Amino acid sequence: MTESPDGSATVPSRDRRRFPGISSRSYEHPADRSALVALRKLSGFDTVFKTLSGLLPERSLRLLFLSDSVRVGDRQFTHLNDMLRDACYILDLEKVPPMYVNQDPQPNAMCIGLDEPIIVVTTGLVELLDEEEMRAVIGHEVGHALSGHAVYRTILLFLTNLATKVAWIPLGNVAIMAIVAALREWFRKSELSADRAGLLVGQDLQASMRGLMKLAGGNHLHEMNVDAFLEQADEYESGGDLRDSVLKILNLLPRSHPFTTVRAAELKKWAASRDHQRIMDGHYPRRDEDGDTSVSDSFRDSAAHYADSVRNSKDPLMGLVRDIAGGAGDLGGKLRDTVFRGGPRPGGTNGSGGAEGRDDA
Repeated sequence: MTESPDGSATVPSRDRRRFPGISSRSYEHPADRSALVALRKLSGFDTVFKTLSGLLPERSLRLLFLSDSVRVGDRQFTHLNDMLRDACYILDLEKVPPMYVNQDPQPNAMCIGLDEPIIVVTTGLVELLDEEEMRAVIGHEVGHALSGHAVYRTILLFLTNLATKVAWIPLGNVAIMAIVAALREWFRKSELSADRAGLLVGQDLQASMRGLMKLAGGNHLHEMNVDAFLEQADEYESGGDLRDSVLKILNLLPRSHPFTTVRAAELKKWAASRDHQRIMDGHYPRRDEDGDTSVSDSFRDSAAHYADSVRNSKDPLMGLVRDIAGGAGDLGGKLRDTVFRGGPRPGGTNGSGGAEGRDDA
């Protein structure tokens, strides 16, 4: 960063490409858009959304951060303020959201609010990341703001808290938890979109990768390696059998964010894509064209993405889905042999007498 006469940073340390009028559609992950459409179609969601939009204590939320956190500005956390303004400039977000630093050793950041978004970062995150890594995170949160994600994130936080309070009522939280599960599914996908926005702001893939590694392993970069970290994602996706595929799903359901290695692999893949290069070359959807966007086109893009994901996935469960779609013969045998990796037994049975291939745990 260059400095003004009083020593404060005023401009980014290097030039970055700006994207005037960019639409969030340009970086949104297809799964993000389709999950949000599915969420809106969930029975009861419209009613809950309309009700909570009027009841949520947003004014109280703003007063809470104003009274008990540090507001980023020209006199407090000025380096973060410069990054925030720079991120809004790059993504052409006209109104800079207020940002607060909250005392919390857990590294985290969020963009919340109903009428207007608020960005909150924790002290744990500020202390963990270097300047370029932090720039990507702030770009990530500005991407949430530009995409309008703050509203749904706020409702998710409220409903998650509400579900714990009504859990003692028989069936009292069933409907709430159904909506919470759908919101979490969407939010995990929205994180992939925001990671892309962070890359567009930071324009430094290695910094984005380092930031994700630090979220997974702490401030020990000398002990970590980006390539080895990405190999973990590949091993996670392709390893194991159908039992592991089911466990992956169960592990993911309660989480608000995708697993860190998976996020890193997804971002690296997008950074190498033609879509990313076209944006960097200045060819991207504009906000003033959003009204002309076809919903059916969005569905087709999402369907094509999921079809491509199934086709290219190394996960055993996705392999079984491909077999089903392709009309594979002896499906029962394939299922048996995939789950119990010992292969078929003589006579076409697994053999009841041996312990090989069984797992009673």
